[in-house]
Amino acid sequence: MFNFDAYLSYLINPYLLGGVGITIGLTVATIILGLALALPLALGRMSSDRLFSVPARLYVWIFRGTPLLVQIVIIYTGLPQLGIRFDVLTSAVLALSLNEAAYLSETIRAGFSAVAKGQIEAAKALSLSRFATLRLVTLPQVIRIIIPPLGNSFNGLLKATSLASVISMEELMRRAQVVMQAKFEVLELYCVAATFYLVLTSLWDIVQGRLERHYGKGYAADEKRMPAMRAPVAA
Repeated sequence: MFNFDAYLSYLINPYLLGGVGITIGLTVATIILGLALALPLALGRMSSDRLFSVPARLYVWIFRGTPLLVQIVIIYTGLPQLGIRFDVLTSAVLALSLNEAAYLSETIRAGFSAVAKGQIEAAKALSLSRFATLRLVTLPQVIRIIIPPLGNSFNGLLKATSLASVISMEELMRRAQVVMQAKFEVLELYCVAATFYLVLTSLWDIVQGRLERHYGKGYAADEKRMPAMRAPVAA
């Protein structure tokens, strides 16, 4: 029978709350490193030079085509057989970041594809360098376009960190499992973990909504003016 009092007590358990903090830290570190790798990957995929496009395509193909769980296990237990050893935290961050970068690169590439080519041609006509065009013209628009899918990736990553528990990474799920082994209250602890994940993803939804409104301010105003500009003039 479900022990509701135990469920409530675990919601304020310091050990589990510490796991929540580790989960948040792991997610933030992963998204930062993933984005840092995703941008050059996206640019490489869009490059006309096969020296850049082929490795980028191969990377995305491998990391999108294999399960994250397998990647975590290979990095933690497989690489040591080749003489490459990482601790639990490094293995978890590395595996999550490499996997996330493959998906984020496709999101960023889609954002670049959505930018009108005429704007890039106009930047060339103004004699802007490629870097200046990227920084001043393309990236600001790409950021606005990719925020919704990027927010969804962050949301999914919050839950995907639970897979790091298979290598004993002490995030929320692992700590919940440790308490289960001591208390044998499996359902209650799984419900507590689910509650924490639900709270975290709900809080992120609020942050994402504010980011979308912030970066879409000017465009929202333009969209409101467009119908008026297209309306026929009365005779």
